[in-house]
Amino acid sequence: MRFIFLIAGLALVFFLGWLVSYDRQHIKYRQIGILLLLQFVISFLCLHTSGGISVLEQISAFFNWLMDQAGAGVNFVFGNIMIKPGQTVFFLNVLMPIVFIAALIGILNYIKVLPFIIKWVGWSLNKVVGMGEMESYFAISTAILGMPEVFITIKDQIAQLSPKRLYTICASAMSAVSASLLASYMKMIPGKFVVVAVFLNILSALIVSCIINPYDVKVDEQEIKPATDPQAEPFFQMLGNYIMDGFNVAITVGAMVLGFVALIAFLNNTLKAAIHISFTQILGYIFSPIAFIMGVPAADIVKVGSLMATKLLTNEFVAMADLQAMKGLSAKSLAIISSYLVSFANFGSIGIITGSMKSISAKQGTYVANFTMKLLLGATLASVITATIVGVYY
Repeated sequence: MRFIFLIAGLALVFFLGWLVSYDRQHIKYRQIGILLLLQFVISFLCLHTSGGISVLEQISAFFNWLMDQAGAGVNFVFGNIMIKPGQTVFFLNVLMPIVFIAALIGILNYIKVLPFIIKWVGWSLNKVVGMGEMESYFAISTAILGMPEVFITIKDQIAQLSPKRLYTICASAMSAVSASLLASYMKMIPGKFVVVAVFLNILSALIVSCIINPYDVKVDEQEIKPATDPQAEPFFQMLGNYIMDGFNVAITVGAMVLGFVALIAFLNNTLKAAIHISFTQILGYIFSPIAFIMGVPAADIVKVGSLMATKLLTNEFVAMADLQAMKGLSAKSLAIISSYLVSFANFGSIGIITGSMKSISAKQGTYVANFTMKLLLGATLASVITATIVGVYY
């Protein structure tokens, strides 16, 4: 039965992608097959072998350890704030550690560990799949750096990219998440699903691009030249910049979560008073058919559908907070929705991507603005692929 849902979920993605495809006659079936095979291998190793499960547990434990280290700084700055035993404060326990993780990423980037990993993993992916060096490099780097920072690494080449290549890199940016946020996600949902989703989303975004946005990369367009030298500025200046960037991310996410949670509460209470059904319940019913096709048990499809809609309209943090408070989900439903939530596929990300592109190239920013809805659809379909594959193992 689980494989029937797998086929149904993938068929839904292909059908919707085919409907909006720029070139239905040249969909890249070979690349799609290779990428799906890689996803099945990765997911099988991670979720169905004792070695893979052990590795995921160790990765999760490592990020939890990092959160404990970040707690030293948080406690020093906010140590006089009294918190009830057993309670957490979202801003302090989830968002503030981003500052510390951002500093670590800055150090790893400065000593050229991250550029080395990005370069060779991207090179390997390109050799296996043949999507193009730029596309493969960007798919890996966006999963580490996140947006909008990742666009800076290719800012000198963005102005020369065709609209089709722009779509692919933007879809990758929306489908991935920043490494600086992983530890925060793991405070809210099981760490193993965060790690698996990061791996699978890299490939899911490329699969969707092969359907919606197929094209061939010319030989003279293959080369990627990162725009920034991580050692171009003094170490402590770099470190300070990364720390402030991490703090700005935490503040921005906090403001977005505060506003969206309050807005959803307002809509829920207003509609309950008027028509005796909440806003999230309405969204749950709308998205429940998609949740069912992904493999969510029938008893949970409305709850999971509401989380999917919340993530799309707000952001993943708001949806994860709702998931934490949600009781009674089956293990399969938890696996599917947790994997689905680990991406930047939401309306807010559209503004970030468009603004980032316009700041680098006004012309390319206009191109991106013209396909924002198709970009959001593609990134959402990538999340559906990831979640559907994860659901097979539960």
